[in-house]
Amino acid sequence: MDAKDILGLPKNPFPATQEKKPRPQKETQRKPDGVHREVYALTGGMAPLMPTIEVSHLKKRQNTEKEKISWQWLPFTSSARTDNLQLYHWVRVVNGVPPTGDYSFAKYNKSVDVVKYTDEEYKKHLTDPMWSREETDQLFDFCEQFDLRFVIVADRFPYPRTVEELKNRYYSVTRALLLARASSPGDVSGNPIVKEPYNMNHEVERKRALSVVLSQTKQQEQRDAEILAEAKHIMESRMASKSAEDVELPVNQIGNEGSEATAHAESISLLNTNHLSSSTAAPPTAECTSTPASLRMLRVYLRTHALEQMVQAANSSAGLRTIKRVDQTLQDLGVHLKPKVPTKSVCAEHLELRKEILTLLNLQKQLQNREAEASVNRDNSYAETPSTPKRSYRGDVERSLIPDSAGFGGDRMGKRDHKRKAPGRFTDAPPSPPQSKRPRKLKSSDG
Repeated sequence: MDAKDILGLPKNPFPATQEKKPRPQKETQRKPDGVHREVYALTGGMAPLMPTIEVSHLKKRQNTEKEKISWQWLPFTSSARTDNLQLYHWVRVVNGVPPTGDYSFAKYNKSVDVVKYTDEEYKKHLTDPMWSREETDQLFDFCEQFDLRFVIVADRFPYPRTVEELKNRYYSVTRALLLARASSPGDVSGNPIVKEPYNMNHEVERKRALSVVLSQTKQQEQRDAEILAEAKHIMESRMASKSAEDVELPVNQIGNEGSEATAHAESISLLNTNHLSSSTAAPPTAECTSTPASLRMLRVYLRTHALEQMVQAANSSAGLRTIKRVDQTLQDLGVHLKPKVPTKSVCAEHLELRKEILTLLNLQKQLQNREAEASVNRDNSYAETPSTPKRSYRGDVERSLIPDSAGFGGDRMGKRDHKRKAPGRFTDAPPSPPQSKRPRKLKSSDG
């Protein structure tokens, strides 16, 4: 008995060959027509990136094989003519059936509705000493015949009248009839003839000016262009100066109002001119808040941009630390560094507030300088009194222990000389007398 018997395995070394199951064949996709082999190999039959249109949505090609098209010489009439004139033209006939209906170009026949008047209306509303009844009737007949082509009407008119006179008579009669026939003037107020009456004098002047322009030479046209360019430049300079004056007006008012606040600070600075350090910033003046020169030549500009330039001009005399302190003060007061609604009055108040804060900071700095000066004067008063010892600081004693001669390039002083030249307890005490030295014995070698 071996291991195979225990495990129940067959004893033959090689099992019987199992039948192989046939693998299902993959469906091969056929390359669509009209697609290159390389493109199809790259895409692998994937969906296109762009949406495609189904063939059913496309317009079907007309089946021209079943239709028999011919051209025939056929008669036609037009509804645009009143004499029923019959003419001939070539017509496209499909399957022997000629087209029916009106002439295709009859829709472009547009006519003008010319008003008609009666004898009573003429006597009541249309009488004019410059025009007779026969001339008026002839004018309206020609206007209806030639569709208001007044140049042709003036050419065919039997009386010596200009085009402007014919237009004036026609539109004046039509306007009078519309107003007379309307129940109220408001009913015909929207009519162009009533709304904008014809002006014969303006038309004559317009044509005269047009003829003058068309008859000019090149030299005259060049000279007129130079004159117009110069006039345009003058108008732009006037507008720029006027806008600059309008902008400077509120800024000057702000400067006048803030002059009182800066006057007191200037008086304090004049009293302390000999004592204050050169790093002290001067208070802003009205000149700093004037409108920048870059904005005076502009017609339109943003007020926030102008405010930024005004703030920069106002802070030009102050240092960077002072400007940061002004911004910090605005934030402590709950005021935005840039106004959210930059109107004219808001920008003026914002600029005035910045000036007042800058003046306050300068006054505080000058007050600190005055207090420091007062403390120095108080210390000097103690030193001037002979009975009172001078108040010395630890730093002064340590500084006095180092003599001026002990520099970098000097010799080092000995310990005995250092003790001799050291100050006593009080600076005003007289120095001790020098000690006498014993004479040195002479040696035999010296002799």
